[in-house]
Amino acid sequence: MKQKTSQTPLALAQLTAKKIVVLGAGLTGLSCVRFLKENGLTCSVNDSRDNAVSVEVFQQEFPKVCLVLGGWDTTLIATADILLVSPGIDTSIAIIADAVNENCIVAGDVELYCQNSNTPILAVTGSNGKSTVVSLLAFIGKKLGKNVELGGNIGVPVLEQIQKTIDCLVLELSSFQLETLHSMNAIGATVLNISDDHLDRHKTLENYITIKQSIYNQCQTAVINRDDANTHVVDKNRNIVSFGKGTAEKGHFGLEVIEGKTQLMFGSTALIAVDELPIAGLHNALNCLAVLALGYSANWPIKEILKHIVKFEGLAHRCQLVSKYKNVQWINDSKATNVGATLAAIEGLAAIMSPDNNLYVIAGGDGKGADFIPLQSVISKHISQVYTLGKDGDEIALLANKAKTASRKVSSIEEAVNALDDVVKAGDIVLLSPACASIDMFKNFAERGNVFVNAVNDLSANDEAQTLRGMS
Repeated sequence: MKQKTSQTPLALAQLTAKKIVVLGAGLTGLSCVRFLKENGLTCSVNDSRDNAVSVEVFQQEFPKVCLVLGGWDTTLIATADILLVSPGIDTSIAIIADAVNENCIVAGDVELYCQNSNTPILAVTGSNGKSTVVSLLAFIGKKLGKNVELGGNIGVPVLEQIQKTIDCLVLELSSFQLETLHSMNAIGATVLNISDDHLDRHKTLENYITIKQSIYNQCQTAVINRDDANTHVVDKNRNIVSFGKGTAEKGHFGLEVIEGKTQLMFGSTALIAVDELPIAGLHNALNCLAVLALGYSANWPIKEILKHIVKFEGLAHRCQLVSKYKNVQWINDSKATNVGATLAAIEGLAAIMSPDNNLYVIAGGDGKGADFIPLQSVISKHISQVYTLGKDGDEIALLANKAKTASRKVSSIEEAVNALDDVVKAGDIVLLSPACASIDMFKNFAERGNVFVNAVNDLSANDEAQTLRGMS
């Protein structure tokens, strides 16, 4: 499939009389249809799912729009001048790729937004930590009195923000969105980190890295992770601000131990101690450094960022402390849907816990073809026991055995939590960090995390009930 990208404009004036087909009738696709309708343009919509949208509801809002459900309409796709594709749709599959004509412009909703808006943007991609970083950026921006909105892979679709007067749009961008994005001109942009993810779609790690790094061609300041060479900028002439674990040069962000405490640093200036941050783990300290670097690229005062960063409460299912039952930290990291996220969580927590205590991990699910081998060394160093479940749980158990770490196969998260109740002691940490997608057992990572939270809360409630019965 040969296709044009940003070389052919998608400004509204260029869309008149074009045949536009929207692929995908989910939230993103419908936002595209709504944007086109509001600007006097029409389109057709195609979705492979039978029940992607209620036909009756769709026709009420878009009476003049052709809707085709239940399969990809190759005739419709072949006649399109412009394809607006939702991120979840892989245009490289044969049925779509073979149908797209060579003059067709293939783009996403973010590309359409960027070609029709001058709103300042801070953009974030990476395998892990994106949602934490963008949420913290938006939180701080609002505390600074700015009109800041979230968009992209989080919040409402960007085209629903286009009529708003915004001081800064904070974009979380997945690799799927970056595939169709070429015209963004962000103030600052970062690739936080790179680990195996979505290789079922992107095929090779090299291709995945190339897609992620395309964000740097669309920003004024590139914010890179010094500790991850796969996030580094090829174009050395680009303005660069870096963050990382070690000592930082002037104008860059790092970590240093000063008088026994690890401090976030700006060059040689200590900013804040890691133990004063509102989100736990070394990986979250690095996320905070990324936030500082991006805010710095947007000329946000560092002192003001620090003033508000301590008030942030974190996000559900992302290294979320859900209970201190038995004086144990029960942590829900269900959003860790890939190996890199679990590595970050384990290493981040191990770095701040006492060597006298144990770290237990619940892991497993659908690995989506990922390589689990990088887990072996961290399991060996930091984990007391691994509880495995799901489609690829046995692969993780095998790695644990090779690492000479105890493992136990369970059929559910509830079984793992109940078993752990018998072995944990005060000061230990129990971490749900699956390193896998949830689709083999749950609707999504949120449902998986909620099952863990509920199981832990049930333990606490039962313990409290037994205590009360003993007192009566």
